[in-house]
Formats: sequence, structure tokens, C-alpha cells
Amino acid sequence: MTVRNDKTGGNTRTGEAVEPDGAAGGGRAVGSRAPAFVRRSRTLHRAWQVAVFVAGLAVVGLGVVLLPLPGPGWVVIFLGMGIWATEFVWAQLVLRWTRRKVAEAAHRALDPRVRRRNLTLTAIGLAVVVAAGGWYLARYGLVAPWALDES
Repeated sequence: MTVRNDKTGGNTRTGEAVEPDGAAGGGRAVGSRAPAFVRRSRTLHRAWQVAVFVAGLAVVGLGVVLLPLPGPGWVVIFLGMGIWATEFVWAQLVLRWTRRKVAEAAHRALDPRVRRRNLTLTAIGLAVVVAAGGWYLARYGLVAPWALDES
């Protein structure tokens, strides 16, 4: 762990690890982004960290609740991770890893062979759904399955 004592903006009171700008592939130094007056007081900084953690936990919890419901669950979870990343190094590193993986997946998805494969699989899946729907309509008509005995 490196503790800076120079005027480059490192957190010298809490002893948090500080990386130079552009380090770890993210372009930003890792560590607390709390205001300087908060970092000066250890008690105030701990209270700040607790508040950031609770706020991030509430947003991530909301995202987890939204996963099975119609709503932007993953977006809300990553928003909560972004809140945590303002204060915690582990969340900053997780977000950097996630961004890198998403960029790699987007790059792979633009490959013409992968696009052709995805389009082929989508067409096959759509054909299966249409065939199953056609079979159902031919077999039962427009009657709901739970109302078959009544007709």
C-alpha cells in the first residue's frame, strides 16, 4: 500500500491506497472521493463511508427486487455500485472489470461471423415459437387451456 504525503491529492489521513492517474486501466485514481473536509476528520470520514454504504445498499437492494419485476434491475444495481465506487476501492475495481468485460462483449458482438450466428439462432428460435403457436391454434383453437373442459 502506498501512502502519499505530497500535494497530489492522496489521502494521507486514512492510509488508503492511491494509484496515479491512468493506473489500473480506468484513468482515475482509486480511493475515497469524499470532500477534503470530510477526509480530515476520521470520525466524519467513517460516518461518510457508512452513509455511502447504506445508500448504495438501498439502491442495489432495489435493483435486486427489480430483477424479476418489469424494470431496469441491472441498471439500478450498477447505479448502486457506482454509488459505492465513490468511496470504496473494491467497488471501483469491480466497475472497471465490468466495463472492460462489457466492452469486450460489444466488440465480439460486432464480429460479422458472430452477428450471422446470432441472426441464424434468432430466426430458428422464432420459427420454433411460430410453429408451436400454430400447433396450439390448430389443436385447441383460441380456447384457453384451463377452459378446455367447458367447451
